Amino acid sequence: MSVTVGIDEDGVAHVEMCREKAGNAIDLALATGLLEAARTCEGADGVRAVLLTGRGRSFCVGGDLREFAALSGDRLAAHLGEVTDALHGALRVFAGLDAPLVAAVQGAAAGAGLGLAAAADLTLAAPDTTFVAAYTGIGYSPDAGVSWSLPRLVGPKRALDLLLTNRRITAPEAAEMGLVSRVVAAGRLVADAEAVAAALARGATGAFGVTRRLVAAGLSASLDAHLDAEARHLAAAAVSAEGREGVAAFLARRGPDYAVARRGPGHGVSRTT
Repeated sequence: MSVTVGIDEDGVAHVEMCREKAGNAIDLALATGLLEAARTCEGADGVRAVLLTGRGRSFCVGGDLREFAALSGDRLAAHLGEVTDALHGALRVFAGLDAPLVAAVQGAAAGAGLGLAAAADLTLAAPDTTFVAAYTGIGYSPDAGVSWSLPRLVGPKRALDLLLTNRRITAPEAAEMGLVSRVVAAGRLVADAEAVAAALARGATGAFGVTRRLVAAGLSASLDAHLDAEARHLAAAAVSAEGREGVAAFLARRGPDYAVARRGPGHGVSRTT
């Protein structure tokens, strides 16, 4: 299989790209596998965080150019349509989850691999990771949300620098730009990413989902509309099972048990933005 998904007892969905011999290059099978994995996360009970990884030396080197080069004309256009439909569908599903998405990135993150890294809520990178847009270097334009996410993360000038020059940047530079959340110590990537995902899985999943959507909407909403949305969601969160548990735990000076709160009646918060 090109992609595997497994949900552990903590509620972390482990999604792994498994084409390590090809640098986890995205062919139709891998793109479809990501979509199926995203739908599994969406449909499964108890998923409270998602950890996206790439097996082998590289996270994801982008599209499978060998597969693309074997086609031409209308066949190539139709094939790329299938690949992007699946890949973009996966990104849409992941973005719509309450569960935060964590990416653990090593080796090369190029093209759509850069898009996957940028799509995560928290992106951890090994010290030797490199990032490159790559698209225009082969005469392609971006996909995987890169032309949407990069300007929001690093600003339009830096985004165009990366997209037009295909300048390869290091993990520390990516962190300084805002593309990467943190650079972890050598040999600690998987362990640290799993620890982050497990910690998120113990958190208030409903509140996380609202926070994800508020941050995304806030980049284009007016201040007045956004303040109204914040107030509406805060009121809903306060009366939710998670909100009640969080306050009760704080006042009792104990750790909150959001898993129990989520299983009780009336859990969750409004999904409207």
